[in-house]
Amino acid sequence: MTRDHVRDAILKIFSERFEIDQPGLDEDLRDAYEFDSIDAIELLREIELLLGSALTREEKKAAMEIRTIDQIVDYVLALAATRPAN
Repeated sequence: MTRDHVRDAILKIFSERFEIDQPGLDEDLRDAYEFDSIDAIELLREIELLLGSALTREEKKAAMEIRTIDQIVDYVLALAATRPAN
């Protein structure tokens, strides 16, 4: 999984699921788009689908401070590195 692949997948999720097109990669999603905890839960489910495996409670907890698309991409890449290649 490359950074570009993950970024594109996350941007597609934001467009299709949250109707947020082309968010800035460093914009605070909570401030700019009112992205709330319910949205975050849905995003975590989408990340599970992207990775092809469930997230642990600890992995979900680690996501609580994420605010930007770039941080989401870093998070997904870090998770992908801990999973076996498909």
